[in-house]
Amino acid sequence: MSKPNLYVKQGCPWCIDALNYFAEAGLELNVIDVRSDPVRMSELEEISGQSKTPTLKNGDFVVADFDIDEFKQALRENPEEAKKLGLSH
Repeated sequence: MSKPNLYVKQGCPWCIDALNYFAEAGLELNVIDVRSDPVRMSELEEISGQSKTPTLKNGDFVVADFDIDEFKQALRENPEEAKKLGLSH
């Protein structure tokens, strides 16, 4: 199974929170800084319909422009995805 993609922007405080949260949870990610690669910014806009970070994509599961509480809510609303990610809340 491939790792989830986490789209971030360097210096983004919500991205720092997300990186810390996922590190503490032990979730391995492909971290993509969209500011350093314009092609990846286009990819972010295509998958999520916006350009804000952090945005997590795991298969068809996308949580865009979130803080940790919003991400946890998305997991509660999608228990199968939480299970796939190995995160339970």
